[in-house]
Amino acid sequence: MSPLVFLFAALAGGLGAAVRYLVDVGVAKLTGTRFPWGVFAINLTGSFALGLIVGGLPDASFVVGTGFLGGYTTFSTAMLDTVALWRDGERRASAFNAVGMLLLGLVAAFAGLALGSAL
Repeated sequence: MSPLVFLFAALAGGLGAAVRYLVDVGVAKLTGTRFPWGVFAINLTGSFALGLIVGGLPDASFVVGTGFLGGYTTFSTAMLDTVALWRDGERRASAFNAVGMLLLGLVAAFAGLALGSAL
């Protein structure tokens, strides 16, 4: 891998993290709920987008997938949100956040991969 491609991936990761912050804050303002809909939406759209890129533009998967989407998606925040919901007595919301994100993330990744492969 060339140093320039590595640099592009690093810059894309920073951009992805900034977009994640803006989406998370924007969704929180729209929903106004305790449930972390922003992170939920980020991880689902990220799963779909990664499938799309891998299926349709595999040459871009390092910069876009590892870089941008690596910065955009966030497993650790999702798990911390799940623990916080559980700790606060929101058992159903906690379970939905963990299991729902996993199952819907798989569906989104499969759908993105199918669409990307078909293009």
